[in-house]
Amino acid sequence: MMATRGRSAAGGSMLVTLIAARLSPGDVTAASDALRGLGAVPAAVTWLDPSEAVDIPVRGGAQPALRAAVEAAVPHADVVVQPMGAERRKRLLIADMDSTMIGCECIDELADYAGLKLEVAAVTEAAMRGDLDFAGALRARVALLKGLDESVIARCLAERVRETPGGSTLLATMRKAGARAILVSGGFSAFAEPVGRALSFDRIVANRLGITNGRLDGTVGEPIVDAATKRTELLGAGVPLEETLAVGDGANDIPMLEAAGLGIAFHAKPRAAAAADAHIRHGDLSALLWAQGYARRDWEMRT
Repeated sequence: MMATRGRSAAGGSMLVTLIAARLSPGDVTAASDALRGLGAVPAAVTWLDPSEAVDIPVRGGAQPALRAAVEAAVPHADVVVQPMGAERRKRLLIADMDSTMIGCECIDELADYAGLKLEVAAVTEAAMRGDLDFAGALRARVALLKGLDESVIARCLAERVRETPGGSTLLATMRKAGARAILVSGGFSAFAEPVGRALSFDRIVANRLGITNGRLDGTVGEPIVDAATKRTELLGAGVPLEETLAVGDGANDIPMLEAAGLGIAFHAKPRAAAAADAHIRHGDLSALLWAQGYARRDWEMRT
């Protein structure tokens, strides 16, 4: 889906990056033709990694239109469009956790142990689409978990929580280059803290589940970590916004995606995808390294 906002650059020059498991010269031609169809002027391309990621400098055209045209022309590719000359390698990564840095929604998985997954997951989906108030929906879902044994958290971590492919390499590469990283989650600290430590985030912000006598008591700590919290964490990090990268998948990530120097939606709900500068629809989190101009030879590989 086309982004709803656009960036400007000196001289109207933009950088279009195509990322895919298999890119061909024909894909580059198709992208360049689509750009020309908008009146933009592509220049000589640079392959970051042969058949996987390529940069196309372009003069003219608005960022959202460029992105939409290339996504349509090369539908199997992820497309990142950003101003030429911007601070491409970011000094701060701020990331959502559930369905972004990990491959599940933890509250849905906890609900599964209580036999309530379908009911809770439907509310989660609506909240992530932006159809429900996030805080109210979170309180309602947590209330349904009242009485669940605290030990289920550790079981869920062991059985259900898996890091999203590419995440460890993304964190290791950016941190080696001197960047900081913040994990800010509308989920729960019981999951975010071990996930954040494993991935070497500098700061971890998440909600706290109420536990009484070894059982979930149906409450969540206040104030709730929500969309405003995520944006506040970004703005308060002390890094110039043009040097920040935000990634998330849901409606509660939109404020931080819009505020960041580069906001990337990851396998996201439509509203988040539309609000972001780019939408990674196909690849894993390593796509965020190509978006920053890191070739594979520059990656700090983690498995």
